[in-house]
Amino acid sequence: MSTALILGAIALAHFLLHLLTNGNYGLFRDEFYYMACSDRLAWGYVDQTPLAPALLSGARAVLGDSVHAIRLLPALAGALLVLLAGLLAAEFGGGRFARVLAGLCTAIVPSYLVQTGYYSMNAFDLLFWAASFYLLIRILKTGDGRLWLLVGLVVGLGLLNKLSMVIFGIGLAAGLILTSGRRHLLTWPLWAGGGIAAALFLPHILWQIENGWPTLEFIANAKAHKIAEASPLAFLLGQIVEIHPLNFPVWLAGLGFLLSSKDGRPFRLIGLIYIVIFLFLIIQNSKGYYLAPAYTMLLAAGACSIEAFLERRRWSRAGPALIALLVAGGALTAPLAVPVLPVKAFISYQEISGLRPSEAEKHEAGALPQHFADRFGWENMARIVASVYESLPPEKQVGCAVVTANYGEAGAIDYYRSLYGLPPAVSGHNNYYLWGPGRISGKTIISVGIAPEELSEVFEVVEPAATIASPYAMPYEADLTVYVCSGLKLSLEDAWSRIKKFI
Repeated sequence: MSTALILGAIALAHFLLHLLTNGNYGLFRDEFYYMACSDRLAWGYVDQTPLAPALLSGARAVLGDSVHAIRLLPALAGALLVLLAGLLAAEFGGGRFARVLAGLCTAIVPSYLVQTGYYSMNAFDLLFWAASFYLLIRILKTGDGRLWLLVGLVVGLGLLNKLSMVIFGIGLAAGLILTSGRRHLLTWPLWAGGGIAAALFLPHILWQIENGWPTLEFIANAKAHKIAEASPLAFLLGQIVEIHPLNFPVWLAGLGFLLSSKDGRPFRLIGLIYIVIFLFLIIQNSKGYYLAPAYTMLLAAGACSIEAFLERRRWSRAGPALIALLVAGGALTAPLAVPVLPVKAFISYQEISGLRPSEAEKHEAGALPQHFADRFGWENMARIVASVYESLPPEKQVGCAVVTANYGEAGAIDYYRSLYGLPPAVSGHNNYYLWGPGRISGKTIISVGIAPEELSEVFEVVEPAATIASPYAMPYEADLTVYVCSGLKLSLEDAWSRIKKFI
């Protein structure tokens, strides 16, 4: 079987794993928000750039709103990433074994399985980084400076997808300065490529200016109140777990190949980009998965290094054994990243394995890791809120809205609105705040997730109406009280300004 067919089979298996399990636990919190954003297309949002909502808008127009339709694009992104890993290994000089090994290592990465398992900008971020590294390697191998124009195009689109491409740019600039690649700084294609990236990103910058730079406020609040502190050692250990413990020797070999080997000498720039980004993220106390996109190229480089090592030792039987070990290891960890198991079976499996992802945020963890917990309870919440709304007298239903604590709750209300006959959702969380209170009267509202003492500061009457129990959800969503509030103490504008929350 040809190398291309083997890589294709690995990519197809990765795709089918998502396709066959996507409906098991339901939609993820952020997916409701992405759909809300895709209904209100703009050049920017408080917490993201515009490309992912725009792509989702197109996908929904063609495929609809089912969980399988929403998750088709990220699943395809995961399959393409596997193929790109094989191409990266080929560019590093790897043969058949190295290309297959690179694709397989990429396919079993738990962080990649999580990020391509539901709709978010993160799935596409992996592709933009991998494509950028591929083009850089081509430049270093061929000296063809015209490829900087394509780098600018990919980086510009990547910036429109996620701001983490700024971190890639920091690593690239530092790598160019610190290596012989600095000669490219004197060539026009590099600067023209930078101009292309800047031109693509300009509409988002203009949106930020027009809206008072809300993303800067969002980032500052996230650093202060949301992202959990992690020591450099904890950050490193998190990388080993999230990229898969069996992949650790591979990407470590890849880093050695890039920084110190004779064959890797032309690619020193690539290795330095990783080092600079690694140090930058530690200094910034960033979430560990922000570094995940850099590992596709490290795994590809490591696969080449391992192939060369086995060939020098003439250990021909070690290759198949390594492949078998990775397949077995990937099978063992896949249920921790993809909803393969029923929820009760998963909890038991997690306890038996002793493996649990590190918590990147300060929220209390429940029985399930957040990437699973945030798929539970949303339709039940919408159903109970609908029953509360239906119990209101007709005069109180006029101008009523559901005011929520966060975009997950608001997005779920919007998603299930037509199914259950719900009033519109509003929230002060991130872009829901910028969308405003709409046409609600404020005379009567239904509240979900907001503490009664906060509601009492704004309304004369705050009455509990129902309880929402979601035992598998995140703890802060597991036991919610639905309140019916009336008698607005403030103007609607003043009340709205109080619930702003960019985080």
